[in-house]
Amino acid sequence: MMKQKRYMKFTVYLAAIVLINLVAATLFFRVDLTANRVYSLSKVSKNVVSTLKEPLTINVFFTSNLPSPYNTVEQYLKDLLDEYSLNSNTYFNYRFYDVSAEGEIDAARTETNRKLAQNYGINPVQIQVVEKDEMKFKKAYMGLVIIHGDMVERIPTITSTDGLEYKLTTSIQRLNSKISALLNLKEKVKVRLYLSPSLQTIAPHMGIKDLPKVSTDVKKVVDDLNTRMYGRLDYILTEPSNEADMTNLSKNYNLMMLKWPALEDGKIPAGSGIIGLVTEYDGKSFMIPLLQAYNIPLFGVQYKLTDTPTIEDAVEQGIESLIGINENLGYLTDKGTLSLYGGPGSTASLGNFNNLASKSYSIKEISFKQGIPEGLSSLLIVRPTGQFSDYDLYQIDQALMRGTNLAVFLDTFMEAAPTGSPYQQQGQLVPVNTGLERLLDHYGVKVDQSLVLDENCFKQRLPEQYGGGEQTIYFAPIIEAGQINNKLDFMKNIKQFITYKISPLSLNDQQIKNNKLKTLRLFSSSEKSWEMKGQIVLNPMLIKPPAKGEGMASRPLAYIIEGSFPSYFAHRPTPSKPADDTSPSAKQENLKGTVAPKAPTANQLEQKGGFLSSSKPAKIFIIGSSEMLTDNLVSEQADNTNTTLIMNVIDVLNNKEDIALMRSKVQTFNPLDVKDEKVKVAAKFFNIAGLPVIVVIFGLLVLLRRHNRRKRIEAAF
Repeated sequence: MMKQKRYMKFTVYLAAIVLINLVAATLFFRVDLTANRVYSLSKVSKNVVSTLKEPLTINVFFTSNLPSPYNTVEQYLKDLLDEYSLNSNTYFNYRFYDVSAEGEIDAARTETNRKLAQNYGINPVQIQVVEKDEMKFKKAYMGLVIIHGDMVERIPTITSTDGLEYKLTTSIQRLNSKISALLNLKEKVKVRLYLSPSLQTIAPHMGIKDLPKVSTDVKKVVDDLNTRMYGRLDYILTEPSNEADMTNLSKNYNLMMLKWPALEDGKIPAGSGIIGLVTEYDGKSFMIPLLQAYNIPLFGVQYKLTDTPTIEDAVEQGIESLIGINENLGYLTDKGTLSLYGGPGSTASLGNFNNLASKSYSIKEISFKQGIPEGLSSLLIVRPTGQFSDYDLYQIDQALMRGTNLAVFLDTFMEAAPTGSPYQQQGQLVPVNTGLERLLDHYGVKVDQSLVLDENCFKQRLPEQYGGGEQTIYFAPIIEAGQINNKLDFMKNIKQFITYKISPLSLNDQQIKNNKLKTLRLFSSSEKSWEMKGQIVLNPMLIKPPAKGEGMASRPLAYIIEGSFPSYFAHRPTPSKPADDTSPSAKQENLKGTVAPKAPTANQLEQKGGFLSSSKPAKIFIIGSSEMLTDNLVSEQADNTNTTLIMNVIDVLNNKEDIALMRSKVQTFNPLDVKDEKVKVAAKFFNIAGLPVIVVIFGLLVLLRRHNRRKRIEAAF
């Protein structure tokens, strides 16, 4: 009977365990104990997958049994897609494909999966592995495709978990928007290939062998895209041969035009040619260069055709920009602002920022002549150097009154033009006053005409030929966790970044108080910072900290001011719009020598609504450095904290704070907030030697306790 009871209990317990496991397979919960909730989906991700209206499938192509750290990437991706699946509706699906590269051990077994991956444009990458104490290189597949309707979005390489949720969610959002936009197009998007036949004769002398294949390759790219874009593309091949036509095309579309003299004793006549790809829709165009020129020392100018995958990505990006898939982001191109595209004479490039921002926004270039359009969420003003007229300020002011947020990157100094004077010092800067300062001062903030120098700054390594060591760059302050406002959610996980040539800000407290505005300080310099005023010379060899720490204090470097702003022109005369000398009537007057009538006709009148004396709720972001947007500080791969800071600010100004939170929650840079070197050494020593000693002591105490217990038992019996 006792044995039967035991067997009965064992059977019941076993059945209970099996049933509990079966229930737990479908009804379970997770607890994310990480500080930034890295392993939990963001609110925006849950919303995106739970509101799908068409089937969406994610196909993941990964080589199995990869060494560390790549094996953790695959596991993280599986867990992440499980989270998406749990929070989605019935339209979300995903599947993992085991793929081995050609020539690997399992290549034959996974041949079908490999062909499928290559059809989607997922190619193997080379990784470094250690096998049998040898360093080897191995090809592996680590990518995925997102299929939504007829649309396909690729993430071809996934070698890290950083920002993976952000990439997936924004890609799904973009596909959703793209389908809706394509289905609602009024006409087809024209994709025009401009290729002069004359280039065929000169191509061999330029080292270009594949020029005859360009038209075929481009047509294939467009045809492939057309099948995924519901047949909304119209491909046209144009072969310009007239030099005047080519000159106009080069001017209108910024296409590459080449001219050459007679070659090979006249066998190849002098001529010209043009090459480039243009997408056009609704009066807007997007140019894709097909031929790139590189100036290589010793070898001179070398030419290279753009590869097919790059052309495909560029065409797709151009179409997205033209049909307005992404929200518009205004960028002021007047008054000497930095160009988004660089160019001759440009001292700074915004290429990385432009590429990153274009993935989430359609950047719309704004000029005062055309006016600031209504409905624009935000407007960027980056390093203006020209004078703003009252009417220019009026346009900015009224845009703010309509609720357009402003992001102002203002430099108070610029490099002095060389005069040839022996007294002009290298790196000398001269003050810049554009008139925009009056507007900002009225809103309650001022960029001081000085530069912040900081002992806590970037240190540049010197080459060996200059003696080695480090050069302290005081005008490149490093901003650490203690100076960052981590109370703001979108700044919470940013622990450190660098600034460059930055000016301090001051607030007009009375103005802020009277207008009931809210100020958010984003970050400031350290307590060991001071200001350089007057004559500004940025020669690191000539800059020294002030004696005895005079004037050292923390200084605010970036603010967001939000609320209902009063108009700068509320108690000033409304400025009139300047005459347009390029208007048809003006041209007619110049041609015929007649005087145009002074009274405007009904068609000439322009009315955009009445004057606004106070704004809708709006925000102004202000920082005293345009360098924060340049390629020196913004990473092409978006993998540094400077890039996270800038992109988060742009998202917040466009009311996408949930996207900013998702981007910044996986920041891996998390340094210890310890300044004292002695404390650092002590902490390191404790981690290396202290913890093992504690474990040994604990083991000895347990051994002693067991020994004493044995003695007590022996004494008792």
